[in-house]
Amino acid sequence: MENQTIGNRLKYQRTLKGLTQEQLSDASTVGIRTIQRIEKDEVTPHKQTVKLLASALEVCIEDILIIDNPNEEAIQKKWMLLIHGTPFLGFIPFGNILFPLFLWIHKSKDNKVYDLHGKSVVNFQCSLTIYFIISLLLFFPFPGFNFFLTGAIVLFGIIITVRNILTSINSGTCYYPLAIPFLKAT
Repeated sequence: MENQTIGNRLKYQRTLKGLTQEQLSDASTVGIRTIQRIEKDEVTPHKQTVKLLASALEVCIEDILIIDNPNEEAIQKKWMLLIHGTPFLGFIPFGNILFPLFLWIHKSKDNKVYDLHGKSVVNFQCSLTIYFIISLLLFFPFPGFNFFLTGAIVLFGIIITVRNILTSINSGTCYYPLAIPFLKAT
């Protein structure tokens, strides 16, 4: 059942049992107006109200109440660490792009957060690679100057990547400056 609000879940369980709102009100001693407001997602019911409704519908409270999975946040933090940290596996040519790209392709459908962060990482790593190649090509017209520019680009990439690993794990946000938006955010 993919109904994600308490109101949708309650309505689903009520119609599954073939009850009207009035019948559910009589069976649960919860007012009909309260049931209507819950089903329209106008209010968040008290736990006792959900218990009365679940008992009247003869279902588990978990069938109505959305209970957050405490492990889900830990799993999301691990994926954030992986998505933002895989560019450090760039010892394989273009690995800094390919590893995050594969992760983004794999996880983008699971969660909008993974989609947004994956696009940000891929955009930044593609941009960084282009800047790096340009700095290497500047060796021919400006020998010696490109050494400092190339070093600055590598250092910039490391600092921004580490900062985004930490902010994505702690606050769920990321910011990659100077990233060319190859993959647009939807």
